[in-house]
Amino acid sequence: MEKCIIVEGRSDKIQISPLLAEQVVILCTNGTISEDELIALLTPYEQYEMVTMFDVDKNGEKLRKLMNRTYSEAQHLIIPKQYIEVAKTPAPILIELLKRAKFIVKEG
Repeated sequence: MEKCIIVEGRSDKIQISPLLAEQVVILCTNGTISEDELIALLTPYEQYEMVTMFDVDKNGEKLRKLMNRTYSEAQHLIIPKQYIEVAKTPAPILIELLKRAKFIVKEG
């Protein structure tokens, strides 16, 4: 099954993309998004395994709740609270999270 990662912004995508050793669709919500906008964004990928990686702040929590309501099958990767933003999380931490979700990551 193909996988997609849903993140908040372009900087998150830029942080995650070079860590992956497999072709993965990375979608950006561009911050706050309505349920209708989320459905429009994700409808083409509903057959994919969906994984979210949102910031650990108020907006990230809103997005996780919205994903739970709309796509309850999505898996949520949660960064350690001390980094707050995905874009500021060190690569080794992100790699461990991606490995837990069974992504193939670049080594070394």
